[in-house]
Amino acid sequence: MVSRIPSLNWLRVFEAAARTQSFARAGAQLNMSAAAVSQQVKALEGHLGVALFERRAHSVVLTEKGRAYLPGVQQSLLMLETTTAGLFGGGGEQIVYVRSILLFAQGVLAPALGGFMSAHPGVDLRLSTGNDVADFQGSVADLQIVFGNPALFGGQADDLMGERLYPVAHPDLAATIARPEDLLAYRLIDVSAHRAGWLRLFETLRLSPAAGQFLFVDNTVMAAALAAEGVGLALARAPASDSLMARHGLVRCMAEVEAAGLERYHLVCEDRARLRKPARLFRSWLLDYLGAERDQAPSRARK
Repeated sequence: MVSRIPSLNWLRVFEAAARTQSFARAGAQLNMSAAAVSQQVKALEGHLGVALFERRAHSVVLTEKGRAYLPGVQQSLLMLETTTAGLFGGGGEQIVYVRSILLFAQGVLAPALGGFMSAHPGVDLRLSTGNDVADFQGSVADLQIVFGNPALFGGQADDLMGERLYPVAHPDLAATIARPEDLLAYRLIDVSAHRAGWLRLFETLRLSPAAGQFLFVDNTVMAAALAAEGVGLALARAPASDSLMARHGLVRCMAEVEAAGLERYHLVCEDRARLRKPARLFRSWLLDYLGAERDQAPSRARK
């Protein structure tokens, strides 16, 4: 078992050799001899306990393990280089790391981020997504957009928005649903990670869930994809899911049927007073954007 991360120099040499398929060409790029490249690669292979290259007369070819290892090494080196350049190359204070629930990132951030980047061209936004609590705990992000109880994520939180639940389906299925009872004729696709789902809607409609046929998935994106294939009915989680439902061609079943969700989206950080400038800019922009979208200006303390 590999007990520690390999030497960064070994990884640099491995990446160059894999990319050029030659120890000599890799050495020329790295200002090393071919023999030195070979020695570094051997050291890495010894550390990992596997062969990464097949040595041939005038070239080297990655083994199966080497091919599997290369993308991760390249991604890690690129991230390290860009982060180092950003933080210590004169513009370090302009990087902001944001981690967001996937549905919010797709449905709310994606259509709007162009405006943020136009307004703040000097800010280097690094956006990643997650789907449950485990994806966010221990995150190194400046800001996190979470769904549910913000206390689970520590720090301080700004309330962003809630959700409304209503049934959606492929147009052919939606056309057959005229009464709430008609919902029970179809498979009901639910998201297991949410407190509010079909049972919440059934409470509003005073339907018994005992007669329902349920299919559970772990995210709304998958639920929408299944509904678009006619597998069953999904729940829209408006407004965050609006663009997702439209993209899949899903339509609302019974315009008057909906229920308020039980949880809300929050913007979480460890301490607003200690946010770096680009994080403060992103927070201010997001709160303003959502306020404008709601056609109101809710009072929020900003520091």
